[in-house]
Amino acid sequence: MWNTLEASKSLFTIAPNLKKLSEIDIKLIEKTIYPVGFYKTKAKYLYNIARSDLAIVPKTQEELMKLPGVGRKTANLTLNRAFGIPAIAVDTHVHRISNFLGLVNTKTPEQTEKELLKVIPKKYWSEVNRLFVSIGRQYTTNKKLGEFLKRVKVI
Repeated sequence: MWNTLEASKSLFTIAPNLKKLSEIDIKLIEKTIYPVGFYKTKAKYLYNIARSDLAIVPKTQEELMKLPGVGRKTANLTLNRAFGIPAIAVDTHVHRISNFLGLVNTKTPEQTEKELLKVIPKKYWSEVNRLFVSIGRQYTTNKKLGEFLKRVKVI
């Protein structure tokens, strides 16, 4: 299964910066990031951002979220992966596993992010998404997750 990292690496091989990306046809962007989920929508956002007057990628969550198609998770992943700024990117896997482990008791990813920032030391923020997503993709139900965590003696 292709993920965002693989799609990004593939895209960066043909467009290492916004200027190069602005010169690429949207169909090539789609082809390059396929089969990542919602590839047509993501290609459209990338295409439009590259052709905007954006000179550099913003370095704050607030500014990143002003870009079309960029929500909290994408903003936090960008801060972390592109700039090395500690952040917790919460997707469905991070939200589900955090609640399953009892780290948080929340209903939404935004609530989960807020609570995880309180209970996880800052030096580990950058690893939460990478670790929980890799586990969540393999153990897609709470039953399977529980069996795995018992086997590795986490619970």
